[in-house]
Amino acid sequence: MRRAKRLLDLPPYPFTEIARLKKKALEESADLIDFGIGDPDQPTPEHIVEALCQAARDPATHQYDETDWGIPEFVEAAGQWMERRFGVKLARDGQIKVTIGSKEALAHLCWAYVDPGDIVLVPDPRYAVYEVNAGFAGGEVYHMPLLKENDFLPDFSAIPREVAEKAKLMFLNYPNNPTGAPATAKFMQAAVDFALEHDIILAHDAAYSEVYFDGEPSPSVLQAEGALDCAIEFHSLSKTYNMTGWRIGFAAGCGELVSGLAKLKSNVDSNAFMAIERAAAAALSGPQECVEKMRELYAQRRDWLVDGLNSIGWPVPRPRATFYVWAPVPRGYDSAGFAAALLREAGILVTPGTAYGKNGEGFVRFSLTMKADDVKGRIEEAVARIARMELSFD
Repeated sequence: MRRAKRLLDLPPYPFTEIARLKKKALEESADLIDFGIGDPDQPTPEHIVEALCQAARDPATHQYDETDWGIPEFVEAAGQWMERRFGVKLARDGQIKVTIGSKEALAHLCWAYVDPGDIVLVPDPRYAVYEVNAGFAGGEVYHMPLLKENDFLPDFSAIPREVAEKAKLMFLNYPNNPTGAPATAKFMQAAVDFALEHDIILAHDAAYSEVYFDGEPSPSVLQAEGALDCAIEFHSLSKTYNMTGWRIGFAAGCGELVSGLAKLKSNVDSNAFMAIERAAAAALSGPQECVEKMRELYAQRRDWLVDGLNSIGWPVPRPRATFYVWAPVPRGYDSAGFAAALLREAGILVTPGTAYGKNGEGFVRFSLTMKADDVKGRIEEAVARIARMELSFD
């Protein structure tokens, strides 16, 4: 059977290939140290699990969620969380929509708003879902480089005016995967101003909003003046509450954009499992000490890794957010070649920066989500193995 052209033209999903390499290394009995895929290794907090158990025992949760926006309990919890965390007040009927994680919602936004020939502004490096689904919808992607010298923020003034005038949708993602870069409230206002000036939909992927360090909370784009006229923000409980497999999140912002997304989704899914929505409401409205512990855990691991790499002469910056370390490759390597060398010579799995786009060249990404009994020991072992490679750094 011949597959659709959109699938034939699709490059392999980067993390599928990483999973394949990991499986191969483990089959060869390699003592693999895995800094690959960013999947939290800690369990979901017990009060959230208990809320799910109780909800799952209620037969009322076993049918479709036929609401427009999500069960009222979840929508209310999400609205209160946005107000507590960012000071953003949202209507419960039309400005918040439950999603099955944020990945599907980011994809579905393209399907809801992008027509063939529309330009979609996509950061580079980036999470692949933005570009792939812009293409699925027939859009033409224009890359916004995220460069070290600009703190991995796009330069809106560098976008040609004719491109900006034709653009329909712009994706942003802060704190940023893969670079770990944060954004300021001033930048968010500039993004909203640019979107309003050129009549562009601004889609902000805020999946890592709660993974920040050093007491510097990440802003929401919805805090910017005028954001509710042009912006939609995507939040996920995956990283904040160690709930990746639960597939639950929400979209919030401009009522027109939220309702358009909801209309599209009503034709392709039936909302989340209501028991999971109830558990997610418990996560958002319940005790938040677990979130602070999550930040402390990743900050500690960040310091173990960055301090260790710096101690052997590898000048790796300390990320201010996310659980990723974006490290420049040594002299004499490109990203893919260095990732392959680490795997082959040191038994260390990292992601080459080019998995995130052309501007990821020159970097590799370490994820701090490690499944190990002694994470500090494994990080120290990784540093020791890298030291034995006798690499050269600029």
